[in-house]
Amino acid sequence: MKEYAFRLTYGSDLKTEIQNYCIHHQISAAVVISLVGCVYEAKLRMAGGKIVKSWKEDFEIVSCTGTISSGKAHLHVVFSDVDGHCYGGHLQEGCFVNSTCEVVLGELESYDFTREFDETTGYNEIVITKK
Repeated sequence: MKEYAFRLTYGSDLKTEIQNYCIHHQISAAVVISLVGCVYEAKLRMAGGKIVKSWKEDFEIVSCTGTISSGKAHLHVVFSDVDGHCYGGHLQEGCFVNSTCEVVLGELESYDFTREFDETTGYNEIVITKK
């Protein structure tokens, strides 16, 4: 596994910048190792895939897990508010970094990840190929 570490700064769109980083570094198969920071605006697609919720308030990033396939991120994140209440879901574009976000990714050099439409789910699902 090859590791990548970088920092996002104020105003960066969390999902977009992670995807752009992977495109720029030609990373076709990656996983999130660590993602620590905060956002001032959050946007999550909730379970079931139909409802998207947005908040314009400060959140800590408590957890993030997911895969990046040829520049397309499938990330699930948990945010906590000032009272410690947590909200989790599918990370959407529109989550903007507040002071910082530290990102550590692992490139799976023995694999290729692509996405293909799956009629059963209605989504572009990951296709994992061993090199």
